[in-house]
Amino acid sequence: MNGTSEGTASTVTAPDRTRTDVTERRRIDGSDYRGAFAAAPLPLAVVDGDGLVISANDALAALFNAAPGALTGRVAADLIDLGSDTRTWHAYREVLRGRQAKLRCTRRLKHPDGHSLWVQITVSPMPEPVDRGEGGAVLLAVTDISVRRELQARLRHVQMHDPVTRLPNRNLFFERLATALEAGTYDGTSTGRIGLCYLDLDGFKAVNDTLGHRVGDRLLAAVAERLTRCADRAGYGRATAPLVARLGGDEFALLVEDSTGTDQLAELADTTLKALQEPFDLSGQRLSVSASIGVVERRAAGTTTTGLMQAADTTLYWAKTDGKARWTLFDPERNAHRMTRQALASSLRPAVERGEFVLEYQPLVGLDDEGLHGVEALVRWQHPQFGLLTPNRFIGLAEEDGSIVQLGRWVLRSSCLQARRWQLEHPEREPVFVSVNVAVRQVWDSDLVADVAEILAETGLPAHLLQLELTESAVMGSAGRPLQALQALSDMGVRIAIDDFGTGYSNLAYLSRLPVSVLKLDGSFVRGFQYEEGEEHTNPADEVIVEAMVQLAHRLGLTVTAECVETAAQATRLRRIGCDTGQGWLYSRPVAADRISILLKGAA
Repeated sequence: MNGTSEGTASTVTAPDRTRTDVTERRRIDGSDYRGAFAAAPLPLAVVDGDGLVISANDALAALFNAAPGALTGRVAADLIDLGSDTRTWHAYREVLRGRQAKLRCTRRLKHPDGHSLWVQITVSPMPEPVDRGEGGAVLLAVTDISVRRELQARLRHVQMHDPVTRLPNRNLFFERLATALEAGTYDGTSTGRIGLCYLDLDGFKAVNDTLGHRVGDRLLAAVAERLTRCADRAGYGRATAPLVARLGGDEFALLVEDSTGTDQLAELADTTLKALQEPFDLSGQRLSVSASIGVVERRAAGTTTTGLMQAADTTLYWAKTDGKARWTLFDPERNAHRMTRQALASSLRPAVERGEFVLEYQPLVGLDDEGLHGVEALVRWQHPQFGLLTPNRFIGLAEEDGSIVQLGRWVLRSSCLQARRWQLEHPEREPVFVSVNVAVRQVWDSDLVADVAEILAETGLPAHLLQLELTESAVMGSAGRPLQALQALSDMGVRIAIDDFGTGYSNLAYLSRLPVSVLKLDGSFVRGFQYEEGEEHTNPADEVIVEAMVQLAHRLGLTVTAECVETAAQATRLRRIGCDTGQGWLYSRPVAADRISILLKGAA
C-alpha cells in the first residue's frame, strides 16, 4: 500500500504540477494584491460590471468618512458624481463593458467635514493578478488635486487680470465675449442681444508724459474703480452686471450680456461719461480727464467677436473725430460709407493699371458767339463693384495716398492725345483746347513741368491748346516750387486757370503776380441768377460780385469762365456783364469723346 501509494504519487504528470504551481502563485499574488490594495494611501475601489462597489480600501472609506465595509454594494457612480454629465457617464459605461480602455475625469466633491476638494478620477480594467472570476471588474482610483487646482486658479487669475487696475484683462474679456456669442448661449427667457461700450481716455498720454507712469497708473486704477461702480449700478436688479475690463493702455470695455436694447447701452455710456468727468484726487494731486466711448448693440446670433470689435473700434474713432468727450452709437449707414471708402482707397492704384478710368468732356462755350472753344476733361472711375463713380468719390482719396500723381499723369496724357486727335480730324476749324484739373500734390510730388513737356512732345499737341486748372486755395499764396512750376508752364505756352474762384480767401494781390490766364467763377455765384426775363432778381449781390470780378480780371488781362450755367437767362446776364465763356448743362453735360466729335463736325 505504501509502495502503491508512493508509486501513485510518483505518477503525477508535469502539466498537473504546472497547474498546481500557477494556482498557488495566483493565491499568493492575490493575497499580496489585497494587502497592497487595503494599505494603499490612494483611495481605491474595485467595481463590478454593474457599477457596484465590490471592495474599497481604507483611504477611500476615510474620504467619505465611512467604514470600509460600508461602501460595499454602493453605486460607484453616485459616490463620485460620474452621472452629472452625459459624456462622462457614457465613457464610464463603456469602460465597464470592456469597450474602452480607460476613463479619466475631474470632479469637485463635498467632504463630510464641510469643505470641498477637487479630485481626479481614473477608471481602468483590473490588473492581471486579480482573479477575473469577478467578471468585468474595474479599478477606480481617486486622487486629491485640490492643491494643484488652487495653484492653477491663482495662475489663471494672474494671467486673466490686469495688475494695475485688477480688472479682467484682454484675455479674459475675449474669452467671456466668445462664450457670450456661442450658439445656444441664450435661451427663450433672454433677449438674445449683446452690447459693448468701448472707451479710451482723452489725453492720457499727456498725463504719462508730464507726470510720469506712476501717476498714470494711479489714474488708471481710479478710472477702473469708477467704471466698476457704474457697472454695478447698471447691473442692480439684473441677473449679471456688465463686465468691466482693461484691454490695454487707456482702453477699457464694458460688456453687457443679454442687453435690453440701445437705450440701456446709451444710459450706461452716458453715466460712465459723467462719472469720468468728475475730477480725480490722486494723493492730493487733482486731475481732470474725459473719455470717448464707442457704443455697439446688436443681436448675438450671427455676430462674431471680430465683427463686434471692429464696429466698436470704428465707433470709438467716430467719437474721437466728432470732438472727443462724448459717446457715439454705431451707425450702419455711416459704417457702410467708411467701408466703401476703404475699399476704394485700397483699389485706386491697381485700378489705374487695369484701365478702369475713363474720361468725359464738358464743352466750354463762348458767350458771345456760342461757339465751342474748348472742353474740360473730367475723369470717371468705372468701378467693377460700385459702377461709374464721379471725381468727388475718389479724388480726395487719391490725394491722400499719393495715387493722384499716377492718375493725374494718365488723365493728362489721355486728354492731350484726344485733343490732338480732334485737331487732326477737323483741320477746317479752329482747334479746341482741353482743360485738365491738376491737384496741388501733383506739383509737390512729381515734376509736373517735365511731365507736361514730355506728354506734349509725345502727343504733338501745341502747348496753347492745353489748359491746367488748379483750385484757388492751391494757387493763392503759392511760393517756391509751386510758383516756379506755374511760371515754367506758362512760359511753355500752357494756359493756367484758377478753378472755383471766389470761394477761397481770395488774396487778390496775388493775381497780378501769378502766371494765370483764366479765372473760373464758382457755380455758387451763377446759381444766384435764377430768374426769367422781366422778373425781379432773387439775389442782386451775386450780380454785383460777379460783375466786379469780371471787370477786375479783364483789367489784369485775364479771361473769365462761368461754371454751372443752366438757363438761357443766366447766360444772357453773364454775357451782358462781360463774362467770356460759359460751362454748364445749358450747353451740355459731360459726354464721351465721340459726342464732342459730332459737335465739332456740326460746327464746322
